[in-house]
Amino acid sequence: MLLIDAGNTRVKWALAANDATPGDWLEHGAVTHADLPQLELAWSEAVARHGVGRIVIANVAGNALRVQLEYVLQRAFPALDLDQAITWFASVPALAGVTNGYRNPAQLGCDRFAAAIGGHALAPGQSIIVANCGTATTIDAVTADGFFLGGMILPGLGLMAGALARNTAQLPRIAHDAKLPDGFADNTDDAILSGCMVAQSGAIEHAFAQHGAAMCILSGGAAPHIAPLLTVPYRLIDNVVLIGLHASVADTEPF
Repeated sequence: MLLIDAGNTRVKWALAANDATPGDWLEHGAVTHADLPQLELAWSEAVARHGVGRIVIANVAGNALRVQLEYVLQRAFPALDLDQAITWFASVPALAGVTNGYRNPAQLGCDRFAAAIGGHALAPGQSIIVANCGTATTIDAVTADGFFLGGMILPGLGLMAGALARNTAQLPRIAHDAKLPDGFADNTDDAILSGCMVAQSGAIEHAFAQHGAAMCILSGGAAPHIAPLLTVPYRLIDNVVLIGLHASVADTEPF
């Protein structure tokens, strides 16, 4: 099966055997929205090597990206009936051992629901915080028995730094991979970086303490930069949304 996480900046994908453990990929990759046409060749080659019969997509980037994805998939898999093969993942009241506690379950972002499922699959029987640090940072709480309590959304690391650069005349734009200073910053570049990084890690640790969590599942493009600041137990996971999509398939009827 082909699993696709269409986020606000990148499209992540993984190819997995139907009976594989979630996260055990045959192949995987990621492209920016601008490079989406490159996936036609990558997916064509993947299907030639392994075959694809089912496609599961979590899309939070809107209808325009959905149309682009459908076009690339049609070209990559001309022999596949995409109307039958594609499942557009959506938030529902309960799936794969996770109960959706949102006031309106359908309103929960499908990426957050998939990440909660992925986190619960990775840490069954543990109360967890799932922090997905991408364009936006989402921080969600899941109980040990799989109840999704809700969470918080804040600008991601890049958005925070970029907003300061755009809206404050004398503040520079800071590279996201710059080194965090020790202690208090003694220059403006480091002060911006320190403030943004500590805001991210502090929000995660606040949620961790409020939930009384045992583990933080940390994922997303900015996660490796935020992880060293955390003082709570965490697992750094490459793509928790894809893992959640994979786990969700095991809880549905065979295709």
